[in-house]
Amino acid sequence: MLGIARDMERYCPGALMLNYTNPMAMLCRAMQRETSIQLTGLCHSVQGTAEMLARWIGAPMEEITYTCAGINHMAWYLEYKRNGQDAYPQIRQAITERLEVYNEEIVRNEMFLALDHYVTESSGHNSEYNWWFRKRPDLIEQYCTHGTGWNPGEYAYILTRYAERENSWRDEAKAWFAQERPMELARGHEYAAYIMNAVQGGEPFEFNGNVQNTGLITNLPQNACVEVPVWANRKGLSPVYVGALPPQCALLTNLSASIEEMAVEAALTGDPRLVYQAIAHDPLTAAVLSLAEIRQMVNEMLAQNREHLPTFCHFEA
Repeated sequence: MLGIARDMERYCPGALMLNYTNPMAMLCRAMQRETSIQLTGLCHSVQGTAEMLARWIGAPMEEITYTCAGINHMAWYLEYKRNGQDAYPQIRQAITERLEVYNEEIVRNEMFLALDHYVTESSGHNSEYNWWFRKRPDLIEQYCTHGTGWNPGEYAYILTRYAERENSWRDEAKAWFAQERPMELARGHEYAAYIMNAVQGGEPFEFNGNVQNTGLITNLPQNACVEVPVWANRKGLSPVYVGALPPQCALLTNLSASIEEMAVEAALTGDPRLVYQAIAHDPLTAAVLSLAEIRQMVNEMLAQNREHLPTFCHFEA
């Protein structure tokens, strides 16, 4: 990704990069830190969750407004309103009184009931970002095996799904291209088409993007990659000042943002010990492994992937 960004600096310095690739915050942070290109990272978890909450309370999206901010996969709806009125009481009622709503997103619903603000991204992902849900087999069964939408507590779930896809994606792509009907060009759920239209002089568009924290969120690390409201228009991209996150949300978000900063520094400098130190602070890892076990895991992972990580010429953490 840095190579692509540096090519843009050389060949199209005025172009805008829209990144959809994970790990979102760390890739965007590395490019923000090391290059001068204009970029933002895009994820559908904000609008997807907003639509889910609206469905739970029976509200059309035309009645919904919200302010959402934090980091990618851990942004918080600081406000979620229906016709200008706080909709959180309706959301809380839906979660606590309707079992089908609670069971749809068990992890995130438990987090909301504890922290009073709803978080973006799926329960499957969010269960990986904290100490609460995956540190024992009984907790995995209770919270993470059902009601996660995807990514349950199954070992090597993603690896298995990708391996299955490897046997079919070529045939699926050929069948798609072989269709005789015209390709549909209608705008979809993602932000990119709306942003491109706005920066080319069309209707201004507000979205949630991943940008450098230039004081936008006052209680997250300065210069970290944060996910905040952004306006796109013919002048480019203009992030919106948010202020401070609620302290109960900022604590966990600060930890993840700081770990991402350490990981970016490690990747750019080739420092294996910093990789170990970053992973040692990961909440889920620390909940289930000792420091010695974490060190061993990091060394094994770096050794196994050595040919793909030329920056890490030595890998002993």
